Amino acid sequence: MDNPSVSVDGHLETENCMSVLTHEPLDIAKIVASVGDDAAGATAVFIGTTRNSFKGKVVTRLEYQAYTKLALKTMNDILQLVLRSLHQTSPNPVSGAIANILHATIHHRIGEVPVGEPSIVIAVSSPHRSEAFTACEQILEEVKTKAQVWKREYYEGEPEETAVWKENY
Repeated sequence: MDNPSVSVDGHLETENCMSVLTHEPLDIAKIVASVGDDAAGATAVFIGTTRNSFKGKVVTRLEYQAYTKLALKTMNDILQLVLRSLHQTSPNPVSGAIANILHATIHHRIGEVPVGEPSIVIAVSSPHRSEAFTACEQILEEVKTKAQVWKREYYEGEPEETAVWKENY
């Protein structure tokens, strides 16, 4: 794939859901607080960070780009779909109540993300932990396969021009 056009920051907020693309470092505490709710007995959080190696190579940094407008819509659709599907199909094993996700958010960093820093944070609040964990994992897997976000890894000792963009990372 050719180099995607330069990404811009953006956010999309709908009822109980928010999707964000930003060049700024991700503020985990602020993201977690954004899904806070007095009815929540659980908040599940996934933090994806840039690791220092991949398949035996030393990673020096990652770079993300996105088709912002479409990626935000896709991420919001993923949030809505996962929340709707859990609400319709998953009774809570303890109480027997239908699953209820109170709030969900995806924050994805674009641009350069150094080793050790978060590139994606997903936070979900729910009355019960099972639904929050399930929703968080489903959201992550859907974002990785559907969102219009591309990743490029840079490796130690390799020319930068050899780094390739990967979609559906």
